[in-house]
Order: sequence, then C-alpha cells, then structure tokens
Amino acid sequence: MDRNRLRKDYEYCQNLIKKHSKSFYYAFKELPKYDADAVYAVYAFCRMVDDIVDEAHNQEESSAHLAAFKKELDDFSAGQDINHPMWRALRDVHNRYELDLTMFYWQIAGQEQDIDFTQPKTLEDLRHYSVRVAGSVGRMLLPVLSEHCSEAMKQNAEELGVAMQITNILRDIGEDHQHHQRIYIPVEVIEQYGCIQAIEDRQVNAEFIAMWEYLAQYAEKIYDQFYESISYYKKEAQLPLLLSAMVYRGIIDEVRANNYDCLTRRNKVSSTKKLMLRQQAKQYLGR
Repeated sequence: MDRNRLRKDYEYCQNLIKKHSKSFYYAFKELPKYDADAVYAVYAFCRMVDDIVDEAHNQEESSAHLAAFKKELDDFSAGQDINHPMWRALRDVHNRYELDLTMFYWQIAGQEQDIDFTQPKTLEDLRHYSVRVAGSVGRMLLPVLSEHCSEAMKQNAEELGVAMQITNILRDIGEDHQHHQRIYIPVEVIEQYGCIQAIEDRQVNAEFIAMWEYLAQYAEKIYDQFYESISYYKKEAQLPLLLSAMVYRGIIDEVRANNYDCLTRRNKVSSTKKLMLRQQAKQYLGR
C-alpha cells in the first residue's frame, strides 16, 4: 500500500470535516490518529452522500447520482477498490475496524427520502428518518469509538444520532423551509401546537415556541441518557464523544438564547462556549 497516498487520502477526508462540520472536527480531532482518521473517512462518506442530494439541479439528477454512488458502495462491499480518496481511506478503515456496511446503506436510504421528500406525519416517522441519516452514523462509528459493540451499545450510538438530527432540524427550520421547501417537523406535532402559520410567516410566537420546546426536550432526554453511558466507550474517545454531544446540545441553548429565532437566522455555538463545554465535559468525566 502506498502510505504517502493514503496519508493524502485521509487529509482529503479531514479537510471535508474541517470545512463542513467545525463542531465535529473540534471534538474528534483529539482522538488518537488512527481513530481520528477513521472518523474523518466515515464523515467524508456521509458528506458526499449529502452533497449528492443537496447540490443536484433537480430530482432526476439527484436520483441518478445517488444510484451511481450506491453502485460504488456495492462494489466496495464486494471487495473492489475504487480510485477515489474517500473510498481508499474507507478501505483502510474497513481493514482496521469491523465496520457494519449495512449502516452505509441506511445512510443512502435516508438521503433517498430527501430526494422524494414527504413531510413526516408522526414523531415515529421523524425518528425513522433520523435513524437512517444520523443514527446510522453513530453505528458506523461505534467500532472506532468503543470496544463494546453489543446490541445495547448499537442502540445507544443510534439514539445519539437521533438526538443530533432532531437538533439539526430544530436549528434549520427556517432555512429548510425557505431554501428547500421542506418541513421536517411532523404534521401531527405542527397540528397539535397550531404553528404552521408561524413557520410560513417566519414569525416566532408562543405556539411555535411550545412546539419547538416539545421537540427540544425530547432530544435533551436522549442526550442525558447518552451521558450516563459514556464510560462504555474507549477511554481516549470519551472526552471527544462527550464534547461532540455537548456542543450539539449547546445549539439548543443558543436558539433559546436568541429568543427561538431559528426562522430567520442560523444559530451556532461560539468558540468561547465550546471551550466552556470542554471544561464541563472534563469535569463530568472526572466525577
């Protein structure tokens, strides 16, 4: 194997996460090198799938490109080498860790839902979508971050992904509706709180806040449960993983601090707040 080329392949993956997900990179760059490289490669796979859907000019182009990408995953699963930095890096990861390739297909299936988008009708529909696009990532990374890959741990990693996806949805309500004509909040939840007009008019009101808090607190319960299980992950992975969860959860607090305006602005956790959360994560682990 050409180690110099492989190093550049991992740098390609690392640059993707540095560019597109500063929060994840901030947390996971502290992993041991081999584990960090594995995270970068898995992230690059997910990023490429996501970009296929979001950057295509129309539904037909998205479907064609995603089908071609899925064929590459089929070839990869069959042991064929694919001449692309992400695939070469992922092959090295697959050789070093027991990756569950089913989860990579789940990721593609979740993105297929975005191509032919239908607003979730129920909270269970939203959970199903979140498991595919984000719970799958937790399961992809589990062999890298933990030596325990029991069904309970797979469920634990999956649930963290669900909480993070719901957080993304709560952060991006305005952007998703305005730029992509998508509402990920389930129909039953919007009808329960009577807040569709607030979303369409981009006006935060009491009904919108009540709906938003319902889903935010749902996600926060998952975060709480995840914190309690952190000791089941590799010791060197505990701080990066806990910090990533805390930073994501911090997005919820940022939206609250900005009077719930996720309809006209993008809320993010500042560098100063990340440093504070890092200290809190250390204190939690030191208990």
